[in-house]
Amino acid sequence: MYQKPEMILFDYGQTLTREEKFNPVRGTQALLKLAKSNPNGVTALQIQELADALSSEIANALIGDSRSRNLLEVSNYAFNRYLYEYYEVEFAESPEALERIFWDNAALGRSTENIEKLLMHLQEIGIRTGVISNITAGTDTLTNRINELIPDNQFEFILASSDYIFRKPHRRIFEMALAKAKLSAEQIWFCGDNPICDVEGAYNAGMKPVWYTACMDGEAGMPPVVPHLKIDDWEELIHML
Repeated sequence: MYQKPEMILFDYGQTLTREEKFNPVRGTQALLKLAKSNPNGVTALQIQELADALSSEIANALIGDSRSRNLLEVSNYAFNRYLYEYYEVEFAESPEALERIFWDNAALGRSTENIEKLLMHLQEIGIRTGVISNITAGTDTLTNRINELIPDNQFEFILASSDYIFRKPHRRIFEMALAKAKLSAEQIWFCGDNPICDVEGAYNAGMKPVWYTACMDGEAGMPPVVPHLKIDDWEELIHML
């Protein structure tokens, strides 16, 4: 028997949704087809070569080689502005539209098994819900994606780290959620797949962490080093509540 939380927050990728292997070249190919100007005839592979170099340099500057320990986020807007202005590629579409087109082509997604059942149950028993995601896409883009894949959700807020500077496991992104929820950390559970960002981050912010492992493709990895609940199916959480 567990004390009923006032609110449950969720990670996005591999928690609310399972996404296919990320294919950035495919996303960039879709964007280049829309370019109104590409004077240097740059290809998607050339774009990706520069993108890989930028990503590596950003990671090294921020934290080193462990993305799970990276505490700050660089937005797609800033990243893509450098990437495409460097090659003098211009688009008529807005940065938000380009972000969505890229994501839709780079990584198809679907809701995780029984997540709709869980969210409906939480709504029925009066437990509020929200989302915190480590992601370079903007909040509006992430919200659009979630609404497409889980259309009946009742999330009160969706936080994308790209719009709030800090990434999980930094306390600041969790504290932003507390400010929006107007709850204490002890009243909130947090569900996610990443042992460091989601489980350890939520625990250190004072929330009760739930480690969701269904999307780990049989590789549990290093388990979290803090107290937590572990589930393989959202129905387990329904039974716990």
